[in-house]
Amino acid sequence: MSTSPERILVGVDGSAWSRTALREGARIATALEAPLEAVTCWDVAPVYAGYGTYDSEFFRAQAQRVLDGAVADVFGDDPPAGLTRTLLRGHPREQLVEASRGAQVLVVGRRGTGGFGALLLGSVSSACLVHAHCPVLVVREDVPVRV
Repeated sequence: MSTSPERILVGVDGSAWSRTALREGARIATALEAPLEAVTCWDVAPVYAGYGTYDSEFFRAQAQRVLDGAVADVFGDDPPAGLTRTLLRGHPREQLVEASRGAQVLVVGRRGTGGFGALLLGSVSSACLVHAHCPVLVVREDVPVRV
């Protein structure tokens, strides 16, 4: 994780909302001439935690694929200069809040990959709004504008 105080931090979970957040974070970083940090959180799935034979590297590698895939989807072969990719082990609520220390802004999607699709905000974006150590921008997936 970057310790640069001027960085723009973006939570990425592979959802359409987080890809939109990554686009918006890049736009803000460019406008402010700030570094951009894309963060994906991972942990061992709770169903495996009681077993000693799971391979935590599998879950870390899966998170890396999600992060790299989102960056490729958003930027293609031309990611922004100053982009760092960070994997943090733990639940996104706690990890993004802690990572927000010293950031100019934390950008997250309105909903992630969890359930309860009818919710207006997901549990992670809600927790970040309440507990982050910097301003939080919650973005939603691109939606056609009705006039």
